[in-house]
Amino acid sequence: MSIKTIPNLEVAGKRVLIRVDFNVPLEDGNIRDDRRIRAAIPTIRSVIERGGRAILMSHLGRPAGDGYEEKLSLRPVAERLSELLGKPVAFPDTDCLSDKTRDAIEQMHDGDVLLLENLRFYKEEKEGDAEFAGKLAAYGDVYVNDAFGTSHRNDASMVAVPRAMAGKPRVAGMLLDRELRYLSRALENPARPFVVVLGGAKVSDKIGVIENLMPRSDATLIGGAMAYTFVKALGHSVGSSKVELDKVEVARELIEEAARLKHDMHIASDHVCSTQMSETSGDIEVFEEQIKDGYMGLDIGPKTQSEFAEVLRKARTIVWNGPMGVFEMRPFRVGTKVVAKAITDATEAGATSIVGGGDTAAAVDTFDLADKMTHISTGGGASLELLAGKTFPSIELLDEA
Repeated sequence: MSIKTIPNLEVAGKRVLIRVDFNVPLEDGNIRDDRRIRAAIPTIRSVIERGGRAILMSHLGRPAGDGYEEKLSLRPVAERLSELLGKPVAFPDTDCLSDKTRDAIEQMHDGDVLLLENLRFYKEEKEGDAEFAGKLAAYGDVYVNDAFGTSHRNDASMVAVPRAMAGKPRVAGMLLDRELRYLSRALENPARPFVVVLGGAKVSDKIGVIENLMPRSDATLIGGAMAYTFVKALGHSVGSSKVELDKVEVARELIEEAARLKHDMHIASDHVCSTQMSETSGDIEVFEEQIKDGYMGLDIGPKTQSEFAEVLRKARTIVWNGPMGVFEMRPFRVGTKVVAKAITDATEAGATSIVGGGDTAAAVDTFDLADKMTHISTGGGASLELLAGKTFPSIELLDEA
């Protein structure tokens, strides 16, 4: 489905209710990473520079949902957004449904920006409550979804609000449109070879992705802690490496399905292991196939690094979700760095590289390679579900172009 986007909509004089994803990390009231705020700027500017009135709503953290919590207030976000936009951002009250908030919205002028307080201070947000959504919907003449990171959720602001605004324009923001173009449309007809790189902690998070993309792609590279469930399925010893025992049979079936499809599945074949998950203590050894008792796999080994890099440098489309090891610790970051560098080499040679959010994006940042990737997703969980072939009600409710 081709979705109508905010730049193609007349917004002058209109109240534009924008669901953004300002779920940023806070420490003592200070924002540690403002990437998600910066990602929303193009959509906000598109509205206010054309005379619209931008009313922003978001969640932050995991409050109890029974009232205001100062440590999870969006006030610091409003202040940072004001700095980035170079203009005031109204933050009228700690209650997004109060008379004070409603009055502030009524008094907005064309080009103004207002941020509502944390939606998750209301339990009705997580419950998808229609009455709560109706009160939010009354604030806007137009609904914009620019929160890809929460588009897989059925929260009130994601589903019930656009549903309550039926008959009014409901469109995608520029960030959501970009995410969908790369993660959905780009996968419909990828340039080949199409290579999928999967890592991170859990096989259970990636099963749907493997099942959905294996028939569409040419190769799958499996590293990270999730690899040890596959290594065990191959009958090799994994020492004290992390394994999802209830997924070993699933991993075995995926290996067999890859063989049936003649799909090129590469499972990490050597491993940088340690007796402790520590940067400064523990005995570190590299094992091929059989990992000695007492050792845990914490990174892909040099043989696997070379093998993965060789496959990636020939790729024309790459989807990467999940680091190859504990990249936060210096002894176990080489595998992730080698994979990241091979992907940037392929990108510079003309490949399209799509990097999943969360830890993978953090790893790319660590190695200063973010600007050398084609697209870095802002939503880890949402990108995984989309790659697994799932549909989102929050997106299906938007107007077709």
